[in-house]
Amino acid sequence: MDLKTLKTFNRIVKYASFHRAAEEMNYAQSTVTMQIQRLEADLGVQLIERGKKVALTEAGKLFYEQSLAMVERMEQLQANLADLQLGDAGTVRIGLTEPTASYRMPQVLKRFMDEYPKIRIAIEIASTPVLMEALKQGSIDFALCSAPDVGKELYFQPLFHERFMMLMPEGHPLASLDAIALSDLEGHRLLITSAACPYRKKLEMMLQEAGHLGVETMEIGSMIALQRYVAQGMGVALVPRILVDPLPSGTEARPMKGSSIDMLMGLASRTSALQFASAKLYRYVKQELEVAHMDS
Repeated sequence: MDLKTLKTFNRIVKYASFHRAAEEMNYAQSTVTMQIQRLEADLGVQLIERGKKVALTEAGKLFYEQSLAMVERMEQLQANLADLQLGDAGTVRIGLTEPTASYRMPQVLKRFMDEYPKIRIAIEIASTPVLMEALKQGSIDFALCSAPDVGKELYFQPLFHERFMMLMPEGHPLASLDAIALSDLEGHRLLITSAACPYRKKLEMMLQEAGHLGVETMEIGSMIALQRYVAQGMGVALVPRILVDPLPSGTEARPMKGSSIDMLMGLASRTSALQFASAKLYRYVKQELEVAHMDS
């Protein structure tokens, strides 16, 4: 029993005519007759009374009622599979780091989902090392994050540099400077992210290169939360520029001078040849962010 045969049977019932059914299905009438004979043989019952006028047997009436829903479900399944092949349907699991997850991707994903309403998106927000492990385990399809460590056997497509600014409370002594050098941090409390954060690792490396500075640090686990702790006067923090546009209430920001902590951001995946909906979303995100940072 196949979909074509079920459609043929339904057309015969609809028009009460083998001839009309054959015309609509673009078959020879003999083909239609053979289809029904094969269907009846497969089911082991007679569905249509043979005579001048097409009439259904009791078994035929029952089968017709049930077959309408079967045809509808099978047609929907075929359409869904076609959408899946074209990348217009399916589920995509992506990994995002902050602040991109909160500040860049909501608008991008909203536009994408408006254009492709049949694609479902699941988001995991974590640090780059956690997302790299998720990629290796296959629990996400791709990630938008900082560059993974060398030797991770992952494909990385660079997109833009995350620019950083020094955020400080209003009236802070460092606010008198036009730009901040690492040496200017001596004697001040620096709010930093968690130990696994690539931003913190690069910042610590730069502080070591600058010499033994008397800088007190306080760990704040969330990049997004840093700005609120700064606004409360608890210290200064090096944060992505996107977090200070506009400036959070009660804060000021200054550019850095000298060494830069700017981080290379991009798309990481297990392969450069993603398929179906994953490939469509990957290309969309790449294009959107490349355009957005073209002048950065």
